[in-house]
Amino acid sequence: MAANGSGKNLIVCFGEMLIDFVPDVAGVSLAESTGFLKAPGGAPANVAVAVTKLGGHSAFVGKFGDDEFGHMLADILRKNNVNDEGVLFDQHARTALAFVTLKANGEREFMFYRNPSADMLLTEAELNLDLIRRAKIFHYGSISLISEPCRSAHMAAMKAAKQAGILCSYDPNVRLPLWPSEDAAREGILSIWKEADFIKVSDDEVAFLTQGDPENEENVLSLWHDGLKLLVVTDGEKGCRYFTKDFKGKVAGFSVKTVDTTGAGDAFVGALLVSIEKDNSIFENEEKLREALLFSNACGALCTTQKGAIPALPTTEVAKELIASAN
Repeated sequence: MAANGSGKNLIVCFGEMLIDFVPDVAGVSLAESTGFLKAPGGAPANVAVAVTKLGGHSAFVGKFGDDEFGHMLADILRKNNVNDEGVLFDQHARTALAFVTLKANGEREFMFYRNPSADMLLTEAELNLDLIRRAKIFHYGSISLISEPCRSAHMAAMKAAKQAGILCSYDPNVRLPLWPSEDAAREGILSIWKEADFIKVSDDEVAFLTQGDPENEENVLSLWHDGLKLLVVTDGEKGCRYFTKDFKGKVAGFSVKTVDTTGAGDAFVGALLVSIEKDNSIFENEEKLREALLFSNACGALCTTQKGAIPALPTTEVAKELIASAN
């Protein structure tokens, strides 16, 4: 597998991969559901697969339980051409599970089984720092910051990436049920805010982190820091807003029949990271950035048209078709 992304075009995704159990009928509570579909999930892993489906090179760094679910997930990464040199198995902990309710409008509620799960037990000593240092982009979320030893591993991996001059990409992916409290979540997520070169947040996450109006630009810009190259706020089907040192604007979304929003943000991020990896002048060139964001919006929209995250991640061809049909 080492041949995949051994050059400097590798996007390394760090964090959790788990099994989502999704009710086979939309619009029912977990208690009412009579059956569940088993779907691979976990935002950083979704991004890694989104990248390869779009023709990029990615690697995943994280830990699974040495159980059937863990080996199934590692297998899914390999089948999707994700480099697995950073994948580890824990003999004493289980692979994380999440039960996800799909409400009638396709939005989600989560119930997690992680006490503790293998992904939380990744230690600094187990990190494949050579793999991380080979990256062009290092991407992570905030779930890996919640508890030790994974938090220390996350900080060490990020430090190694920063020291190697690698672009750091952060999508906090707020999952409140996993944090001890809302304040702990806000504090934890913001504790590494200034390390990132690129940050993507949803409008809901802006509201949560700032405790203000996500539509208010001044409020959004309270999340800006001087080291940032790009801040993107995703606004669901409305599209996204972007902010750089030199320009700002919005790019419209696509109207599709939404079945399940799981993984849409990850499809968006994966697409944008592929564009950045190909040509990082998009941070300075607004026309190129808008083109990349339109492509990301198309990928995010397409991901909502099927159940589950990884099975719904689109290819470049399908995304280009959607863009062409909307013109």
